[in-house]
Amino acid sequence: MATEKKNDNTEAVTGHDNDIMLEIKNLEIQYISTEETVHAVNGVDITIIHGRTLGLVGETGAGKTTTALSILNLVPKPQGKIAAGEVYVEGKSVLQMKPKELLAMRGEQVAMIFQDPMTALNPIMTVGNQIAEGIRIHRKVGKAEAVEQAKAMLEMVGIPGSRAFEYPHQFSGGMKQRVDIAIALACSPKLLIADEPTTALDVTIQAQVLKLIQQLRAEHGMSMLMITHDLGIVAEVCDDVSIMYAGRIVEHGTLEDIFDGLRHPYTKGLFDSLPSIDERRAELKPIKGLMPDPTRLPSGCPFHPRCDYARPECSETVPELKWLSDTHYVRCHLYNNTNENML
Repeated sequence: MATEKKNDNTEAVTGHDNDIMLEIKNLEIQYISTEETVHAVNGVDITIIHGRTLGLVGETGAGKTTTALSILNLVPKPQGKIAAGEVYVEGKSVLQMKPKELLAMRGEQVAMIFQDPMTALNPIMTVGNQIAEGIRIHRKVGKAEAVEQAKAMLEMVGIPGSRAFEYPHQFSGGMKQRVDIAIALACSPKLLIADEPTTALDVTIQAQVLKLIQQLRAEHGMSMLMITHDLGIVAEVCDDVSIMYAGRIVEHGTLEDIFDGLRHPYTKGLFDSLPSIDERRAELKPIKGLMPDPTRLPSGCPFHPRCDYARPECSETVPELKWLSDTHYVRCHLYNNTNENML
């Protein structure tokens, strides 16, 4: 069994080794310039089991996209530097892969739906050729056959195959996102990374895109990393949830753990900032302050300047990981000596 060590000297079971699709261990990523260093990711641990969907949730600037790029070893260089940690896809170290191995892994084992469909597509290539490119690389088929398969992928995402010879500017935002999904799924990857896939879309198209992603994920039996700041999307599509703040996972659990038994003050702040259907007259409770500057992170717990429950030790030391159950952990000084909910 693959295990993680708990603070109380017991182990939390994460599944058999061959059940693990993705494993990230103590990942640290920095962006370095001549003037300053951005500490984007600061010791992240993530595990995704085959067939499950993990929601990675946090405000803009939390380090979610940078974490996702590391899975494909696409952290921009030379400014971007993976300072520490490991990334494993089905037990193989991504960071140790040679260029040929990375090319084989990208698209076939792991694929990514990028955040902005308006800029993710190449404006001077037809959408059919953009889908066919990955098919030719991974399926070793000729150009004509790859284009036919690209047409089939367009049909699968609800776009007529005859539009394969059109360019991105001829598509609406929602259809561009569907093309992006078709590119990602063209070679039936085992892990799909969806980076804020509905951010640039209107509400109606958002619902259609989410439904499509869920349907295709179920049909292909994929694992998925859903990156979002929208807890409604998390509730709809995710099995597990990791809450990210200032480059750290501050709370993790199953969907039920987080939605029914949240523990971290930041997680509470995210939920309190949502409108309530039951209490329509209740005032929203936004989290005070702003996400810290990643070039000058606060000492101790990075959330303490914004936290209503901060204690003296919160500004002095980074809280250790505290397991509350086999599936639920939190990084918060409130739980140093207890599992009781302190919020």
